[in-house]
Amino acid sequence: MLRHLPGLLLLLWQLLLLPPPAVPGPLDRPGFLKLGTRGPGGSPGRRPAPAAPTGTPYSGAGQHGGARGAGVCKSMPLDLVFIIDSSRSVRPLEFTKVKTFVSRVIDTLDIGPADTRVAVVNYASTVKIEFHLQTHSDKQSLKQAVARITPLSTGTMSGLAIQTAMDEAFTVEAGARGPASNIPKVAIIVTDGRPQDQVNEVAARAQASGIELYAVGVDRADMESLRMMASEPLDEHVFYVETYGVIEKLSSRFQETFCALDPCALGTHQCQHVCVSDGEGKHHCECSQGYSLNADKKTCSVINKCALNTHGCEHICVNDRTGSYHCECYEGYTLNEDRKTCSAQDQCALGTHDCQHICVNDRAGSHHCECYEGYTLNEDKKTCSVHNQCALGSHGCQHICVNDGAASYHCDCYTGYTLNEDKKTCSAIAEARRLISTEDACACGATLAFQDKVSSYLQRLNTKLDDILEKLQANEYGQIHR
Repeated sequence: MLRHLPGLLLLLWQLLLLPPPAVPGPLDRPGFLKLGTRGPGGSPGRRPAPAAPTGTPYSGAGQHGGARGAGVCKSMPLDLVFIIDSSRSVRPLEFTKVKTFVSRVIDTLDIGPADTRVAVVNYASTVKIEFHLQTHSDKQSLKQAVARITPLSTGTMSGLAIQTAMDEAFTVEAGARGPASNIPKVAIIVTDGRPQDQVNEVAARAQASGIELYAVGVDRADMESLRMMASEPLDEHVFYVETYGVIEKLSSRFQETFCALDPCALGTHQCQHVCVSDGEGKHHCECSQGYSLNADKKTCSVINKCALNTHGCEHICVNDRTGSYHCECYEGYTLNEDRKTCSAQDQCALGTHDCQHICVNDRAGSHHCECYEGYTLNEDKKTCSVHNQCALGSHGCQHICVNDGAASYHCDCYTGYTLNEDKKTCSAIAEARRLISTEDACACGATLAFQDKVSSYLQRLNTKLDDILEKLQANEYGQIHR
C-alpha cells in the first residue's frame, strides 16, 4: 500500500489541478518526464511548439482534445506502431487501461491512407502483430481492433518486440510508406517491467533505420532500459506514470507531440485574403475571386478583367471594386438579358427624343430631329423655327405664295391674271379685255355676261385650289407621322 502512495498522490493532483507534491523516487534525475510535467515539447523532426498568442483559441496539453480540438493544429501524417507489453505482470484491468490509452492517442490523430496509419505489436515472451499499418484506414475500425486485443503470457521480450516491429511492421509490404514520402516512422513502446533480452543494440538499429522511439514506463518499469530504448533527446521521448490508472492521460501529451501548428488557425499567416492549410504546419495564401496573388505570395491585387479582353461585353466593359466586372451599352442601346450583348433603342417610339416636330431613328441606335416643311432646325437640334410660311399653306394667296425670307411672303398671280387690291386674290386680264373688245362695255347685258364668265373662272380656280390644299395637307400629315 505504501508503495502506491506516491501514485495516488499524483492522481489526486491531476484531478484537483494542484501543483504536484515532491515525491522522491527513481525518476528524480534528468532525462525523464512524469505525467503532469512538461519538457520543451516537440514532435518528430520539429521544433517545440510555440506558445499560442493571446486571444487565439489554443488549449494547451493536459486538456482532453488539446490543441487540435481548438483547431490550431493538425496531426502530421505518421507511420505509427504501438508496441505494448501484455506480460502477466499487467493485470487485465491494467491492460484495458493501456488499450484505452492507445485509443485516445488514435482519437487525436488524422487517420487515413494519406494521413496517419497505425499498427499494433503485442508482446510478452512471444511477439504478435495484431494488425498492420495498411489494415485499417479509419478510426472506428482501428479502435474496434484495439478493443479486441487480449494479453499474451509471461515474459518481457522488449528487444524482440522492437526487432519484429522493425522487420515486419515498418515495411512497405505491411503498409509503411517509403523514404521518398518523408513520412516519419514512430514507435511507442509501453511496458511495466525490465526487459528479459538485450534492448540497447536493437533499439540503436531501429533508430538508425529511421524509426523514432518513444518509451512509456509504468510502475515497476526499469528506467535505465527506457533510456536505452528511447530516441534522443530523452526528455522528449521518455515518459513515466506511477500506475496504469493514469496512463490514458498521456494521450494529450502525445497529441501535442504529433501536432503540426496551423498558421491559418493561429492567425499568423499574413495572408491578405485566404489562408489554406497544407498540413504538417504548412500553408499557402490565395485570393478572393477577381483578385490575383502578388509576387510576395501574401497580398492580392484586383484583376482587370476588362483589360484581359475575356469579358465578352459587346460594347463597354466596366471594372467593379470587387474585382469583377459588368457590361454596359453605348447611348441609344439597351443591355440584353445575357448581360453582355446590346440592342438599339427606338427612342422615337419611346417618346424620349425631345424633338419638337419629327424624330428620325438612325441605324446606329441613335436618332436626330427634323422639322416640318417651312421650318428650320434650331441650334439645339431639337426645336424648330418658321422659315417658309408659303410652305405652311396658311398664307391665303389665291394663286402663288412667294417666300421673302425671314418668315415673310407676298402673293402673286398666274400669267394672265392680276392681283386684286386685297393682295391675295387674282383676276383674269385677257378675258376681261376680250369681253370689253367684243361687247359694249356700257350695255347691261355685256356687263352681266362678263360677271358670269369671271365667276365661272373663279369657281374653277377655287376647285383647283381646294385640290392643291388637300394634297398639301395630306403631305403635311404624312411628314408628322414619319
